[in-house]
Amino acid sequence: MPELPDVTVYVEALRERVVGRRLNRIQIRGPFLVRSTTPPLESAFGKTAREVRRVGKRIAFGFEDELWLVLHLMIAGRLHWRAAASKTNSRSTLAHFEFDSGVLQLTEAGSQHRAALHVVAGEEGLRGLDAGGIEPLDASLARFAASLRSENHTLKRALTDPRLISGIGNAYSDEILFHAKLSPVAMTEKLAPADVENLYRAMRETLLLWVDRLRAQAKGGFPEKVTAFREGMAVHGRYGQPCVRCGTKIQRIRYAANETNYCVRCQTNGKLLADRGLSRLLREDWPRTLEEMELRKSRGYSREL
Repeated sequence: MPELPDVTVYVEALRERVVGRRLNRIQIRGPFLVRSTTPPLESAFGKTAREVRRVGKRIAFGFEDELWLVLHLMIAGRLHWRAAASKTNSRSTLAHFEFDSGVLQLTEAGSQHRAALHVVAGEEGLRGLDAGGIEPLDASLARFAASLRSENHTLKRALTDPRLISGIGNAYSDEILFHAKLSPVAMTEKLAPADVENLYRAMRETLLLWVDRLRAQAKGGFPEKVTAFREGMAVHGRYGQPCVRCGTKIQRIRYAANETNYCVRCQTNGKLLADRGLSRLLREDWPRTLEEMELRKSRGYSREL
């Protein structure tokens, strides 16, 4: 799912291309894309775009008469800028936004189309789509600490909860926690003040680093290579590969369609983590340390860990 760094670079590229330009029409090819009925989608046709803004992981297009089109790309939605609308009948194409400066194409890979487009009126309507989390690059340390401790969750869940912190998802939370040398399952209420400050600093540095990297990768063009797995990431998507800091193999916790990647030595003091389902399945067979896991593997223990 595109997160704060990816959406930021999308927004910057879109501002250059659509602000001050007229939206002629929108061709909808995905029957479930539009998730609102009032105001109608057609009310944006012929209006001039005044601004483009990030709202969490959403992209908000502001038009004349305080009308907003708000796009959430979800997991597999991607944007492409074209000189003209494509004539392809590809199932991955959900919509064409036809401006007088070019065409913004929305595609979504896979069969489960989850991308969503809302049409709302005014700032109040826009706020209705905002989960309310703090902006991680704008919030002070004190505000970050208050939001983090407002509910007792694991750090992984807290960082990815849009009600607490805006714009961070599965990929960059892994990178932030690695940078901070903190366990993804550490509980927020048990964090020492020094750990909170360390996490705050790691969050800002990681997000700013990747915003800069993605800007450089786009080279002033439209960002076409938006992915959750990027070369240069320290842990996310690197299961089984050596840690860039200590050389230990990166481990993971798998749950539903997601996974958390972490370094056993750098983040959990050598303790292997297990998701609840796997823990219940293996019970006492689940190794507690990296050394125990390697020993079992050397003795022919065949189950993937």
